[in-house]
Amino acid sequence: MAKQPLNESILQQLKDGTAHFELLPSPAASTSRFEWPLLFSGSSNSHRFFARIGSSVGAKSPAMKKIEHYSVQKITGDGRCLFRALVKGMAFNKGVALSPREERDDADELRMAVKEVICDSVEDRRQYEEAMVAITVDESLKSYCQRIKQPDFWGGESELLVISRLIKQPIVVYIPEHEHSRGGRGSGFIPIAEYGSEFQKGLIKGKKKKVVKLLYSGRNHYDLLV
Repeated sequence: MAKQPLNESILQQLKDGTAHFELLPSPAASTSRFEWPLLFSGSSNSHRFFARIGSSVGAKSPAMKKIEHYSVQKITGDGRCLFRALVKGMAFNKGVALSPREERDDADELRMAVKEVICDSVEDRRQYEEAMVAITVDESLKSYCQRIKQPDFWGGESELLVISRLIKQPIVVYIPEHEHSRGGRGSGFIPIAEYGSEFQKGLIKGKKKKVVKLLYSGRNHYDLLV
């Protein structure tokens, strides 16, 4: 059977909502404030990215059908926000409230766990090839390993790829609806990336875990959705 042409395959994925990449119009006025680290296309079981397509002739983007509603828990913007949001979210899912000091210390431990996997062990590093690609697109591994030692290190795509697998934690990242919709209106949230879904759905042996939902609200900041 002949292989479906790439363009036709992409169009079909866009039609049925299974596309695992992001398409943005150019120029994209409605999404100009949105900045997101390197995205991978593909069909990895561990993480997915949802197609986000600009509206055409007044039609709504398919992404608008994914709008969800949660409460936002603000996270301190001290450079640790990704790690803070993750540890706070995991604690919340267990019914535990962290003190500010516990949140900070746990966030630093999580950051250093990523550092140990990526920087301290060649063998462990090989298990995170996608994260390595994301890291080395913009800088050398040596430079990255120097930066991640600092407590104000800004985490993002690379660290999410590592953490979701390292601690078997499903994670979904959202953006605010108003950053995607025309006119900048809307109070909901749109999922744009998913990591470690197999740990939620039971595809991997072990106890299922609740999803930690992160809000990426631009300017490299993460809050927690509950």
